[in-house]
Amino acid sequence: MPDRTKDLSISSAAIVGVGLIGGSFGLALRDSGFAGPIFGVSSQPALDAAMRKGAITAEATLEEAVALADLLYLAQPVAAILHTIDGLGEAVHARIARRPILITDAGSTKRVIVDRANGVLPPNVFLGGHPMAGKEVSGTDAAESNLFRGRPYVLTPTSGFENAFFASFRKTIVAFGAAPLELTPEEHDSVVAMTSHLPQLLSTTLGLTLGAHPNPHFAEVHGAGLTDMTRLALSSPELWRSIVDTNREKILDVIDKFALQLAQMRLAVASGEIGSSFVRANTVCLQIRNSNG
Repeated sequence: MPDRTKDLSISSAAIVGVGLIGGSFGLALRDSGFAGPIFGVSSQPALDAAMRKGAITAEATLEEAVALADLLYLAQPVAAILHTIDGLGEAVHARIARRPILITDAGSTKRVIVDRANGVLPPNVFLGGHPMAGKEVSGTDAAESNLFRGRPYVLTPTSGFENAFFASFRKTIVAFGAAPLELTPEEHDSVVAMTSHLPQLLSTTLGLTLGAHPNPHFAEVHGAGLTDMTRLALSSPELWRSIVDTNREKILDVIDKFALQLAQMRLAVASGEIGSSFVRANTVCLQIRNSNG
């Protein structure tokens, strides 16, 4: 059996789903000096676009990617990642009999994905991951090499995780200009419910509110604040459907917390005591912004 305790350098990679995140991962690999082949597993239009942009160097089937690549990067919507994992077992078992492989993902929820991978794949193969980066637009054409720069990159290794390519992958993330951070899958899902999933749902709800109470002057009378607040509402419905499905309990909890704050804000507006609410919110938001650099 191969020695999995010795650190190995990643010399080849395969990206399953070369859209915004997958395409950006491939471009970031190239810009960070990665010289090995980057295989793409995706729809033909996405593969064609990724080849044009230089995000991949060759096309491959999923089975070929498992056989050829040291790193298999699943950059699909959560539901598609789960489906891909379900079909990996036989190929991965055959692969690790001769050489280690590291499989990681970029899904926006972690507990369900990690549990599924641990049930299907051999131990010490799958590493949950989530780059805290993205755009309101999707697709390979929107990919860019600096998408991860300056952003946290969450990793969720299981207890005692050992993989020969783990150290090399962490170095790759740092080379992107991102900051790796290790959490448990449960810790990850709890925090992103508040910091990512709630903002998305608030933006979507604002869009629905505007649509339910239309005014002919909306298009003319608005500032950058409305543009900023509704940007997330332009995100992919397919992407967010699977995120909500796999983090429903924690999302419901943060919605309840927000509803309580909104009720308190209504009381503050009605009583004319709004000032202290702004002061408290300013303090919290400045702390978050300053901690981000």
